[in-house]
Amino acid sequence: MMISTLERTVLCKAFFTREDVLQIARDLLGKVLVTNFNRKITSGVIVETEAYAGVTDKASHAYSCRNTPRTAVMFGEGGVAYVYLCYGIHSLFNVVTNISGVPHAVLIRGIKPIDGIPVMLSRSGKNKRDENFGNGPGKVSKILGIHYSHTGKSLLKKDVNDQINVWLEDRGIKIPSGSIISTPRIGVDYAGEDARLPYRFFYRQ
Repeated sequence: MMISTLERTVLCKAFFTREDVLQIARDLLGKVLVTNFNRKITSGVIVETEAYAGVTDKASHAYSCRNTPRTAVMFGEGGVAYVYLCYGIHSLFNVVTNISGVPHAVLIRGIKPIDGIPVMLSRSGKNKRDENFGNGPGKVSKILGIHYSHTGKSLLKKDVNDQINVWLEDRGIKIPSGSIISTPRIGVDYAGEDARLPYRFFYRQ
């Protein structure tokens, strides 16, 4: 996988407000998730995602129009973070998509670390990377410094003076469509028949 350092475009609102959450989940593969906390920049190429299709998707927190204090951010306009606490331990980072009132979201399940690897190792308590470094949504948030308190934060950068902590970039990484694999999502057995939907995406590296 070749990573271009010359082409760095922050993803704009139009990327996130599209209707097709499955297409967005596919399109996020190869994009770069970046954080800047305490002037420490860390990033990773997105290599695995899961789509959640809102009120009709039994695996979604917003299924059947469940609009609670936790899920309210999902009902807003796309381009913000939805971060929730899982098992009281792990912060899981999602990108809210679609227009206001349509609670679609994409979970970022895996990244390939690029920038700030020493910082990420420190956050994870490791001395060196292994093959699972950045593999799994809890690990993604941990090594990038994302916390559930960041839910609702904008992912959009309007100009160079904007101060945002989390954003996504297009660095010109091309993922051949034939190398993208779709499977059922992980850990959503409670969703019945919707647990079998092929809404998880990753690619052969």
